[in-house]
Amino acid sequence: MQAEAPHKQIRVKSAERVLDIIEVLSAEPKGLGFTELLSTLQLPKSSLHELLSVLTARGYIDFDPANRCYMLGIRVWESSQAYLRHHNLVREALPVLDSIVRAINETAQLATLDGIENVYLAKVDSSHPLRLQSEVGRRLYAHATGLGKVLLAHLAEEDLAGRLSGRVLPRFTPNTITDEHQLLDELAAIRERGFAVDAQEYTPGLTCVAVPIWYYPGGVVAAISVSIPVTRSDAQLLSSAVELLAEGSLKISRRLGCAKEDPRLISLVAQSAAIGKAIAAGRAHGRGEIAAISTAD
Repeated sequence: MQAEAPHKQIRVKSAERVLDIIEVLSAEPKGLGFTELLSTLQLPKSSLHELLSVLTARGYIDFDPANRCYMLGIRVWESSQAYLRHHNLVREALPVLDSIVRAINETAQLATLDGIENVYLAKVDSSHPLRLQSEVGRRLYAHATGLGKVLLAHLAEEDLAGRLSGRVLPRFTPNTITDEHQLLDELAAIRERGFAVDAQEYTPGLTCVAVPIWYYPGGVVAAISVSIPVTRSDAQLLSSAVELLAEGSLKISRRLGCAKEDPRLISLVAQSAAIGKAIAAGRAHGRGEIAAISTAD
């Protein structure tokens, strides 16, 4: 067998210089002056000045005018907290996903939002031969999935508008929402009722139900879902999926330290039987039955 060639290391000078600056400053809690950075990094004076200007403007580096020194900025801290949050999130979510799959033997997923795509962070498969084909790290267009729509629905209005501005929403099935105004109406309904449904909008023959995961004060940090082939998605199974997802989301949020519970998720548990019937009816006759559901407090 022929040995696999090693991956070629790609070098981008400006990116390496940015990382060098951050790494040097991370080792100096009191910061460093321009001359000290220049001496340590051995960069051209003009290049260092430009890089520091960009990093300072973006909040990754702070400049203390009194001491004339640079130090790490708040954005570095925010990025590190996001890293920890996502790792804690996966750790806390996996047992919940596993318990959902054990209860109903349908595939459960965890995802977060990046731009207008949802990214899978964790997944537990059902044992059925016919099941969702996806993998951790995969990206899907958010407007066409339950996970993605519930994440888009909880963005701030300006943030959502910025992400959708000038974007073409691809069609994957006849049910995919590709009109921005229709999508905004759908997202408003999702915010009101507290869950999203993918009614064969990305994959023909597949229904998904998704709920948000709250992480106060940061709002919605991720979402979990259950994916069920339409050949198995009767009202009873959909009802169980909704109840388990709502309970699971509340449990994950509590484990992440979220003291405030979403009343809509609590309502989903109580109304799961009616919601399961509505989703099943909406799948057969259109979105009207689903849109009519409200769990607003």
